[in-house]
Amino acid sequence: MIGQLIRFGIVGGISTVIYSAVYLPLASWVFRGNMAVVAVPPAFLVAVIAGFFMHSAWSFKGHGTRDNSGKQHAKFVLVQFFGLLLNAAFTWIITGPLFHGPVWAPLIPIVTITPLATFALNRQWVFG
Repeated sequence: MIGQLIRFGIVGGISTVIYSAVYLPLASWVFRGNMAVVAVPPAFLVAVIAGFFMHSAWSFKGHGTRDNSGKQHAKFVLVQFFGLLLNAAFTWIITGPLFHGPVWAPLIPIVTITPLATFALNRQWVFG
């Protein structure tokens, strides 16, 4: 499991760079201020697509079984949707009308809390 966690962390780091590369320009120049939450779905979609292929080919390679019926893909999408909701919640709370925080601030819980939650769900439910 330690090896999986390390590989998951590396892929997560790459996914975070991808997410940030899409989110930050959108949140800074297109959806400014308390509209930063609108930048979350497109950033998340791009990161999830890349993450799925990297996780299935490397992070969880050799763990559990692979299901070609589409069930595994559906489970992965549900886990990622949960991650999307977490990221949107962090972004809305931090940049929204309550705190008016900077658009980069939600990246702190996004890169610490969301990956741990999705790792646990992916390992046990999707790729377990």
